[in-house]
Amino acid sequence: MKSRLLLLFLLFTIPSFGQKQVNNVSGVWLGYFNQTRISDRWGLWLDLHARRTDFLDRWATQIIRPGITYYFNDHLRFTAGYAYARSYPAAGLHTVRPENRLWQQILWTSRQKRLQTQQWVRLEERFNRKIANDELQDGHNFNFRFRYLLNLMVPLNRDFIEPNTLFFAFNDEIHINAGKQITYNLFDQNRFFVGLGYQFTKGLNAQVGYMNQFQQLPSGNHFISNNVLRVFIFHNLDIRPKK
Repeated sequence: MKSRLLLLFLLFTIPSFGQKQVNNVSGVWLGYFNQTRISDRWGLWLDLHARRTDFLDRWATQIIRPGITYYFNDHLRFTAGYAYARSYPAAGLHTVRPENRLWQQILWTSRQKRLQTQQWVRLEERFNRKIANDELQDGHNFNFRFRYLLNLMVPLNRDFIEPNTLFFAFNDEIHINAGKQITYNLFDQNRFFVGLGYQFTKGLNAQVGYMNQFQQLPSGNHFISNNVLRVFIFHNLDIRPKK
């Protein structure tokens, strides 16, 4: 079903398949995700990202994304926050583009025997500084972006993911653009990941594997297929006062 939706977005947003150009690149993405629960209803969110392109040759992106979370229950939570990103230019250019971003998210989880799932729907309001002739300009380009993530984790040596569990990880996240300044790239990108994870403690795991980022550029007929080694650390803390 998801592949059919992706195909529909591509059909509507590619002006001509005959002019389609795909550039293959490689990269390394490092990420740290922290969710800290401070009360039954409230918590803090923070994720940090360092991304390199041409494998490790040069910077691609840096992101810091804090937020505040409201826990409806143990499996459903709402988060709102701010993100600051720095996007580095192509080889031969020098100007780093800063981006300020507001974001809101609904996240829900489930835990069953031999399967743990996580899903989120995220809305972003993106303010990218304008660039012309490799120089920053006054003003911003603005657009909305919608994101949907499906994450599946399958324990390999236990029935449930708990300390000292090796698990298989699969996730797919689709990004959709919206706004007056979006003309040809309603479909922004899709991120497909497959890899292995290890649960060190109740609140700490690491996941390593392969990700393909398939992105449509604003021109509409140019795409990037980014083959990525992805290493993410997930750190969940519960510092609620003991009753």
